[in-house]
Amino acid sequence: MIKSMEVSELQEKLGKDENLVLVDVREQAEWDEAHIDGAVFLPLSQLEARFDELPKDKSLILQCRSGKRSMNAAIFLKDNGYSDLTNLEGGIMAWMDEGFDVND
Repeated sequence: MIKSMEVSELQEKLGKDENLVLVDVREQAEWDEAHIDGAVFLPLSQLEARFDELPKDKSLILQCRSGKRSMNAAIFLKDNGYSDLTNLEGGIMAWMDEGFDVND
């Protein structure tokens, strides 16, 4: 099962939970425009070739612009043996709507 998380919960956990890895699956131009501090950049277009770079023993939070691509990434990872997967509801758009900081 793929869980979901609201941005407020992620904001509370970032930097405090060492078992958590935030994975941004947007493309390079989107990442360059703005990204959440501490996120790992792994575009969906490269996920199939590079997913083994992600740890299987951590909680992976998948994030994109709005939540659709990250859900596709989570489904792919689940099908490839990952179990602790969470989709960030609303993606970076919801994060910025809440006024949380981004790097640009």
